Amino acid sequence: MPSWYVYILKSSTQSFIYIGSTPDLGRRLSEHNDGLVQSTKAYRPLEIIAYIAVSTEKKARELEKYLKTGSGKAVLKKRILGG
Repeated sequence: MPSWYVYILKSSTQSFIYIGSTPDLGRRLSEHNDGLVQSTKAYRPLEIIAYIAVSTEKKARELEKYLKTGSGKAVLKKRILGG
């Protein structure tokens, strides 16, 4: 059973995408939208546009790190976000 998630947030007001990982999607989204995360504070409100469930924190961190690379962003846009 998956216990960690890699999530993709999109700003509702600006052209901004954020990639992160967490064991609790609801809590983490609230932290972002409440302004508790410095890197997304200026881009609120944010919404989860996709997430990937994985079994361990290690796998989640590895996937998050990959999706933040150039090739990872390309895969994310083409295969996961569809465009």
